Amino acid sequence: MSKIYSRPRIRVPKIFVTDIEDRNFRNKQKIVKIFIMMVIAFSTVKLVLDAILPVFDTLCSDKAKGIATIISNEQATVVMREHKYEELFSLEKDNDGNIIMIKSNVSAINEIISDVAVKIQNEIDNKGKDNIEIAMRYFYRF
Repeated sequence: MSKIYSRPRIRVPKIFVTDIEDRNFRNKQKIVKIFIMMVIAFSTVKLVLDAILPVFDTLCSDKAKGIATIISNEQATVVMREHKYEELFSLEKDNDGNIIMIKSNVSAINEIISDVAVKIQNEIDNKGKDNIEIAMRYFYRF
């Protein structure tokens, strides 16, 4: 009968002690083997996380910047629909009809800035509860 699948086994070297009749000897061997396996497992997890976390951080920050840009543009457009140019600035002309000064309405501009900031923050708070999905193919880029 031939083997369908065969792989080399990982063998942990046995620890020999002169006092073989010690009943706790086998328990000690098991504890040492388990400890070695745990160290290897934790080391592997640490190496993988150290490799993945910078990629994950970069992708998350890029996604967050993109979401923030879209939200700020949308909310600025919504707020500016409510206002007209004449509310924000007034033109002063001379007798010949030439523009000599442009006055700005600071209180109206400050109100717009405040409205935009509040609406952006509210929308980001609502979007902050969404999950960010990252495809596995991005981890192979870096």
